[in-house]
Amino acid sequence: MIQETNPKKKDILRWLASQARSARRWIALSVALGLAGSGPLIVQAYCIAHIVHGTCMSGLGARETAPLFWGLGAAVIARAVLSWLREAAGFRAGAKVRETVRLSIMTHLIAPGPAFMDRRHTGALAAVAMEQVESLHNFFSHYLPQMVLAVAVPLTILAVVFPVSWAAGGLLMMSAPMIPIFMILVGMGAENISRRHFKALARMSAHFLDILQGLPTLKLFNRSRDEKQNIARISTEFRQRTMAVLRIAFVSSAVLEFFSALSIALTAVFLGMRYLGYVDFGTYGEPLTLAGGLFILLLAPEFYMPLRELGTHYHARADAVGAAEAILALLQRPLPRRNARASAFQSNAPIRIECHDLHLAYDNGRRHALTGINLILAPGEKIAVVGASGAGKTTLLHLILGFLSPDRGDIRINGRSLRDIPLENWYRHVAWIGQQPVLFHGTIRENIRMGRPGASDEEIQLAAKGARVLEFTDRMPMGLEMPVGERGAGISRGQAQRVALARAILKDAPVWIMDEPTAGLDPDNERMVMATLERLTEMRTVLMATHRIAALKKTDQIIVMAGGRIVEKGSYAGLTALNGSFERFVRETGQEDRS
Repeated sequence: MIQETNPKKKDILRWLASQARSARRWIALSVALGLAGSGPLIVQAYCIAHIVHGTCMSGLGARETAPLFWGLGAAVIARAVLSWLREAAGFRAGAKVRETVRLSIMTHLIAPGPAFMDRRHTGALAAVAMEQVESLHNFFSHYLPQMVLAVAVPLTILAVVFPVSWAAGGLLMMSAPMIPIFMILVGMGAENISRRHFKALARMSAHFLDILQGLPTLKLFNRSRDEKQNIARISTEFRQRTMAVLRIAFVSSAVLEFFSALSIALTAVFLGMRYLGYVDFGTYGEPLTLAGGLFILLLAPEFYMPLRELGTHYHARADAVGAAEAILALLQRPLPRRNARASAFQSNAPIRIECHDLHLAYDNGRRHALTGINLILAPGEKIAVVGASGAGKTTLLHLILGFLSPDRGDIRINGRSLRDIPLENWYRHVAWIGQQPVLFHGTIRENIRMGRPGASDEEIQLAAKGARVLEFTDRMPMGLEMPVGERGAGISRGQAQRVALARAILKDAPVWIMDEPTAGLDPDNERMVMATLERLTEMRTVLMATHRIAALKKTDQIIVMAGGRIVEKGSYAGLTALNGSFERFVRETGQEDRS
């Protein structure tokens, strides 16, 4: 049963925490370096305060203050180096998490097979794998380490301020919680806004990709102007959502600056009143020197800096939660059930495929795709599957290929359950040719070589000749080095299908499974492809979904499907004589007999 769930916020936060484990060393290193940086910070403030005090109050010269200047220089260099190392460690933490998440996403996209991808917007999936995974980076590289530093660094500063003035230390300690409290209040709605923002981004990406892929059709039906208006509307909506996120960021920055400035001002007012003699407490009965007061005043902004940085990176958390919702919705989708102890399928014997009581449903069981399918494909046998659109032909082929897993029932290969065979091992024995020949950006030779990456140029040449690819490449200046675009752009549909056939020939698999291999071809290309297929599959086991009568006559058995069930089985002559579902199918397709 194929279904998806929407993750709850607690599940999202739990998942984010679990991802931190893959980068915990880098996160810990970032925290350690940030905490180590507080040491040079304190030394820097100490040196500056005593340089000013010694110069202005004690009349010290350059020789007496030279050690302080050397200490100041060393502290500045140490802070810069530690800060750079901390950023590098944080970046590595974010990069590690992004790598781990992307590998998980690719696993969940590849494992279910093409059948899963066919029901998804490629643009939306690309947005999840790219933009939304990128949005996790700052959460792990900055926000998580800063959560620790926002506590540890202020405590370190308090540890050196309190011995100088307990009153100043008390002011800093009491005002510190105000910043995160107000940041949380301001940012409470940021997660929902970020979540809606990422959903809008995914929809926009999917829409733009659909437009790019459908440009010829839009121009043909003169709808490009309407789509231009739709793009403008979608872009405006996305801009408005982006501005809403930025408004929260600006408000947060204003709150941060206001409370940190107010707290620093209170500390400065206390120190000024202490120097003027209006107050006489806070320094353990000792006079407050210029060095002591300046030391505290220099550390006051640094005391709030980790809290301000936490507030700045708080939006990284909101972005991560918003992005993780779509990522987790994809990752929570159950993978096909495979036996953890599956062993390789190694057999030189002819392959026999048996389907026993297969059931499959979509939409939480509300829509039945297949019900009670029983089928045996003997070695060397050629079986055709026919039926109206939606009868379940393609779903059956996808089950045998391992693109889908049945809810009930089993598929056995030479007596072994397909669940007990690693799919990558099973695919070595199967050649698949679908309705839409999938070619990738590259040369024709490179696309054929995908059938067997280790094949020699001579073997590729023979495969191309066998599939009649050379008939059109020999007329091209670059021959097999002719570049083709994504999805076969640059060559015709029939030529692309022949390239796909050459790829299957090069693979030399004993089982060929085909789904309407001549769909959409003109009559000449259809006859050419079918003639090639008939010659190439003479010694192979073939399962083919087709509605071409010429092909059906040359099969050993025809399976007629309707409503996800097998309603008739038999040879072409036997089914025609029954005057049942197959005979009606032939009549409705308008191919009564063209022998």
